[in-house]
Amino acid sequence: MTPAARISAAIEVLGDIDARRRPAAEALKDWGLSHRFAGSKDRAAIASLVYDALRRKASAAWVMGEGTPRAILLGMLHLQRGMTVDAVAALCSGERFAPEPLSTAERGKLEAANLEGAPAHVAGDFPEWIEPSLQHLFGDDLVSEMQALTTRAPLDLRVNTLKVSSREEAHDALPHLSAVETPLSPLGLRIAPSEDGRGPAVQSEPEFIKGWIEIQDEGSQLAALLSAVKPGEQVVDLCAGGGGKTLALAAMMENHGQIYATDGDARRLAPIHDRLTRAGVRNVQVRTPRGGADAVTDLDGRIDCVLVDAPCTGVGTWRRNPDAKWRLRPGSLEVRRKEQAIVLDRAAALVKPGGRIVYITCSILPEENDEAIAGLLERHEDFTILPQEQVLAQAGLTSLKSLTRKTVHGLQMTPRKTGTDGFFVTILQRG
Repeated sequence: MTPAARISAAIEVLGDIDARRRPAAEALKDWGLSHRFAGSKDRAAIASLVYDALRRKASAAWVMGEGTPRAILLGMLHLQRGMTVDAVAALCSGERFAPEPLSTAERGKLEAANLEGAPAHVAGDFPEWIEPSLQHLFGDDLVSEMQALTTRAPLDLRVNTLKVSSREEAHDALPHLSAVETPLSPLGLRIAPSEDGRGPAVQSEPEFIKGWIEIQDEGSQLAALLSAVKPGEQVVDLCAGGGGKTLALAAMMENHGQIYATDGDARRLAPIHDRLTRAGVRNVQVRTPRGGADAVTDLDGRIDCVLVDAPCTGVGTWRRNPDAKWRLRPGSLEVRRKEQAIVLDRAAALVKPGGRIVYITCSILPEENDEAIAGLLERHEDFTILPQEQVLAQAGLTSLKSLTRKTVHGLQMTPRKTGTDGFFVTILQRG
């Protein structure tokens, strides 16, 4: 396919997403099935165009003066990809499979495109209804923080110290990936996003198959490190899912002590078994709930550390899931808040005196972060929040102090400040 044909295809997919109100991944999959002549590079390029358009949906519509799929795509090419008006016009020739030529009005809009005077939710490309929450957190930095969430995310890897002696050894084994060391996590390697949006096939690498590396955002790596779990401790990963943080904790504990990995949704635990084997983990016991029953009731009051990687809206991952921002609704936020209260209360019952809860979300919304913790403190007066300085010192991550945003009850990572996804972390200790 020509670059112009890819533009036409992306406009078609955006139209399908808009008309049927469904996730971008589904629309892209259906497009690929109905256009089997498109090769893998074509499909990747089209997906990249679609996701970039969704990243800049509000601002592109603003500069173009309309929110049609074509207008959003054209505006994105100029705002996100920095294409000149003439370069955009060259793609819109009207020839076979190419978009129709630019109208006089479209050319004029592109030539005058800027975001001066645009409302914050337009300039920052986010749903207007969450602006009060974000303003409370970011203040004058609101637009710049949210614009950082419109960029493409890199691919981060965590080096598994159960299988390889050092980050340098893993790095030297993967020169063809052009990875660099992550600036904050001592275990991370980073691969920059490619022009066409296609990442390397890391899961096919021998080093991945041998368990040397795991795919994990640097922010998620830091969240695990902030737990400061130690060999010999008793740990529960209460929302373990596929096991990304479970694996990180096991490596920190050097396979000594015990981790109980469970999740309210048994289906989410399915991938964890193969991942544990590949990573060489021996101190994890997977507790799969059956028939809706709690799988860790026998552990109440016995646990040193409960990791709560809480269910949340995922606002902090919008770099990776840009279509999710436009599907977020107030009702879904309320559902998540109720789930967070339930899981925090469950964690409180598991912790022994002197033990701790590590609460993590991949959200930047205070309702899911500070307000969730405030609710726990009201319901359980025997818990206190560990000071940020103590948390960072125990984890050996004092360099994070100047980069993270200190909130009422925790610390907030953001793409703008830390170059990671938007993770929130706080640690509470039971008296």
